[in-house]
Amino acid sequence: MARKLRTRKHRVVLNRSRGGDVGIAIFLILMGAFLFLPMLYTILQSLKPLDELWMFPPRFYVISPTLKNFKDLYMLMSDSWVPFSRYIFNTVFISVAGTVGNLLFSSMCAYALAKIKFPGSKGIFKLIVASLMFHTTVSAIANYITLSTLRWIDTYLAIIIPAWGSTLGLYLMKQFMESSVNNAVLESARIDGAGEWRTFWTIAMPMVKPAWLTLIVYSFQHLWNAGTSIYIQSEQLKSFNYAVTQLVNDGISRQGASAASTVIMMMVPILVFVITQSNIIETMGSSGMKD
Repeated sequence: MARKLRTRKHRVVLNRSRGGDVGIAIFLILMGAFLFLPMLYTILQSLKPLDELWMFPPRFYVISPTLKNFKDLYMLMSDSWVPFSRYIFNTVFISVAGTVGNLLFSSMCAYALAKIKFPGSKGIFKLIVASLMFHTTVSAIANYITLSTLRWIDTYLAIIIPAWGSTLGLYLMKQFMESSVNNAVLESARIDGAGEWRTFWTIAMPMVKPAWLTLIVYSFQHLWNAGTSIYIQSEQLKSFNYAVTQLVNDGISRQGASAASTVIMMMVPILVFVITQSNIIETMGSSGMKD
């Protein structure tokens, strides 16, 4: 029996069978379960008592689940001379402020490079692309000298301001604006009297919602997981990740607390990703436009 045929843009395309759909679904479920294993193992480790943590070979189940690791972590943080809430505030403040600034400045610069013609725009973009080849370690000394000259060492600005200037976010937004923002719509807005800022904020930004949601996930995760920084010396300004690392690295007896801290640090970026992922999928499915 001949297969049914359908056309797509004047090309004959074979319909996918029901068995093919089932096979793809099974394959995706298996791959999803495989990728979830490291996260599951981390969560199970945080629920194991100390004697189970050192079992070999490692086991993907808990014999005697307990929340003692989380209690031990809380006690360790409570005994610190800097309040536990201070470390949490530092991490949240730096993550949110750095992410918001990175999104705003990257979007504005990307809009100017992608949709406003001015001399030297191509050269500037080439420099941005070239900067992506250099790791932050390469420019650490130059950054330290710059921040020291500005007297930002040992302040929140030493972490937040460099995050605002991330060229990776600028590159992502610029490429997405070129392909997704309709020039005809922008011209129509300008003809109707909309200023450049209003055109950018009310027309261009909604069109690139998938890009800036992706940038939020990347930037927030990077700042949230940031540990030791050479720009911060005061204990009152250090992050939760750094404080926990210092506490749990003091012997084998604190490995349970270390596992609990890993789960806590992991859950917040995952929550941000889950929230934004639904919006990204919805926007990608409904934001297509044609000239």
